[in-house]
Amino acid sequence: MTIPYGYLATLVPIAAATVFALAAPRGPRPLAALAFRLGVALNELPFLAAAYLLTATSLALAEGDLSSPVLAGAAAATTAGLGLVAWRGVRALPAVRRAMGPVPVSGRMPYARIALGPFLRRHRAVERIADLPYGPGGRRNLLDVHRHRSRPSGAPVLIHLHGGGYTAGRKNSQSLPLLRHLAGRGWVCVSANYRLRPDAGLEDHLIDAKRVIAWVREHGPAHGADPGRIFLAGSSAGAHMAALAALTPDDPALQPGFEEADTSVSAVIGLGGYYGPYYGRGQETSPVARVHPDAPPFFLAHGDRDTVVPAESARLFAGRLRAVSARPVVYAELPGGQHAFDLFDSARFHAVINGIEAFAARVVPSPGTVLRSPRP
Repeated sequence: MTIPYGYLATLVPIAAATVFALAAPRGPRPLAALAFRLGVALNELPFLAAAYLLTATSLALAEGDLSSPVLAGAAAATTAGLGLVAWRGVRALPAVRRAMGPVPVSGRMPYARIALGPFLRRHRAVERIADLPYGPGGRRNLLDVHRHRSRPSGAPVLIHLHGGGYTAGRKNSQSLPLLRHLAGRGWVCVSANYRLRPDAGLEDHLIDAKRVIAWVREHGPAHGADPGRIFLAGSSAGAHMAALAALTPDDPALQPGFEEADTSVSAVIGLGGYYGPYYGRGQETSPVARVHPDAPPFFLAHGDRDTVVPAESARLFAGRLRAVSARPVVYAELPGGQHAFDLFDSARFHAVINGIEAFAARVVPSPGTVLRSPRP
């Protein structure tokens, strides 16, 4: 029997990635890291993988290369696994709606972008103004502004801080579907670099975050922003940074040289965030220890299959916020969600984006909006 090496070159990687998407290990770090890298993209883009596998399988059938029951069974099992991965992804919308309670969340999905996400990297209605300096830290103190080409005024602002364990990462690489979607809806979105380890420590990160907020307050109106409606968001370590910055507004020790600047924010959005202590330091470096009754509203989204930052960290932080803060706290745990789900135009992340829009409209409405109780 002739071994169909060409077909195996397609089937084996997709099958392995499907296994890791469904059940990524949390054991020894090298294996867990490999499983995460192999499975994360497929976990968010199962429809694309399924289409590729279906095409390859159809060609193999036409050429008579699926005569082996083992090979045919592996193809069938992989297809079934991809179906389960996709089903978990679409369950994110009900999970977000449950987390939002009576606040309605749109079910509209950009299916073309979900299906063709890797090939549709730009949003025609959105322009990016790149590499604006906000501090003295060189390229690590640069930010990008994403805004609608019509340049609306008085727009709410989203500031996004990237993840990477405080040791890696860059602006314009994470949560781009969120930035482009909101900018396309008239928001002004800012993505910022910040100083990284080992050259910088926690206080340096937080100073940079607060410099970005101060920059938006001073320069945001020139880009159409409403400095009174600032949402501070972050992914992974960026969520840790965003939470700490938001929970320590106007702290002069974290605002050297700009102590008089208003660094408060309207609300916080954490995506796959880490909320524990900072690199072996004490509990005071955890956002959990900084919660207070005047904390701003929080929207937290976390995958229940996150092997990099297990969901227990986010649950603990959400519970502490609800126990202490007087403001709204939303915690959405995403079925089948892995770390870094915000990298992709996916059904899961767009469910989160819809939830963020509903959350923002509820906690910080547009000027002049009259809030009414939601219908039962």
